[in-house]
Amino acid sequence: NNSYDDVMFFDESRFGTHSKIGHGWFKTGQRTQINVSLGFKNFYVYSAVSSLSGDNFHLILPNVDTNCMNAYLHELSISMENKNILLVVDGAGWHKSKELTIPDNIKLLFLPPYSPELNPVEKLWEYIKSHTIKNKIYDSIKILESKVGAFISGLTNEQIMKTCRCTYLLT
Repeated sequence: NNSYDDVMFFDESRFGTHSKIGHGWFKTGQRTQINVSLGFKNFYVYSAVSSLSGDNFHLILPNVDTNCMNAYLHELSISMENKNILLVVDGAGWHKSKELTIPDNIKLLFLPPYSPELNPVEKLWEYIKSHTIKNKIYDSIKILESKVGAFISGLTNEQIMKTCRCTYLLT
């Protein structure tokens, strides 16, 4: 079947207690102290987005591996049960694993190697991280996970389309 109801771009990103420090403006001659967390607990957000419709599906999972990818694909398939999806992915090993179970309503299309700029989900990661982890400290991974989950749940299809705009699909 070469007829697809939507093209969705997929990627996963790490979120953890190791803080992301950004630049800021400070008064000349004053030193501003910023607390940082040196822990390395983390989780991963798996996301598929459509730049054209704003449709999106996200899961928070503990690892990047074939088992988690299978769980994600299964849940994405259920979420999009009435649609045939062309899912654009990068060449990560767990995306090409022989143990990967690809549902009937999903077909994978691989991006060329070393071309993250072609994946609009990369823009989504910047957007989410700038609003949830940049210059912030969380006391626990659970609090961070809750904050990221709430932020993602609040995203509208319009925000997804604006953030993940992909001009090369519009021609």
